[in-house]
Amino acid sequence: MSGLQERYRIGVRSLGTNSARHARVRSGCGAFRVVFALTAVALGPALGATIPETADHCIRQFLEQADAQHPYRATRRLEAENGNRRAWLEAVTEYSPSSGFSYGVTAEGGSDVIRTKVLRAVLDEERGVISRGEEARSSLARANYTFQPAGIDDDGLANVLLSPRRKEHALVSGRMFLQPDDGSLVRLRGQLAKNPSFWIKDVEIQRSYERIKGVVVPVLLTASAQVRVFGPASLRMTYTYTEIDGRPISLAPSDSN
Repeated sequence: MSGLQERYRIGVRSLGTNSARHARVRSGCGAFRVVFALTAVALGPALGATIPETADHCIRQFLEQADAQHPYRATRRLEAENGNRRAWLEAVTEYSPSSGFSYGVTAEGGSDVIRTKVLRAVLDEERGVISRGEEARSSLARANYTFQPAGIDDDGLANVLLSPRRKEHALVSGRMFLQPDDGSLVRLRGQLAKNPSFWIKDVEIQRSYERIKGVVVPVLLTASAQVRVFGPASLRMTYTYTEIDGRPISLAPSDSN
């Protein structure tokens, strides 16, 4: 029996005690919230490009754009579940280069464990990643990825394969989808290049973007994973912007101006 198998056997057997069970919940939730926080900040917005004609040209134009995050104010709703535990949370979030990221919870409900160990922890971890200046290590840049054009799909989007240069749990192996007319990022999906821990595996993420007042910003993040012993877990986070670059945003369903 390998060392890894022995750890798993002992871990399962130890679930018979309350202390072991509580330790497992903390370990699983802790690793899971780090994953979600990294996907929340790592795949930042990208500005548009100018009239790409092929997927390869889209990549070049995409990578030439400035990747600085724009100041914003947005309401986020986070929902998560693992087994029979479910919870949700709503918060007003703000970001600026001078003050960093902050949030204030306005409403919440469901499992105390999920709210504390996952939802609030996701926002806390995002704040920490930004304050430590760690976004660049997982950004969509040549230092972190190789990019391979994969043609135009049925929706008319340029498909780009993403191959991480390192096996790290902050990087994603998958593909991104770009607008062929301006090279802006529409969607990204894939699997983490490395499992964040022994207990968390098969982490799949998808992130969607929209252009609002001329700025491409994330509007939806979904993530799912398998937590050993506890089964599947998932997170969904939506963004409703009220201000970008100091300009108020209409609460209309879509604004592409």
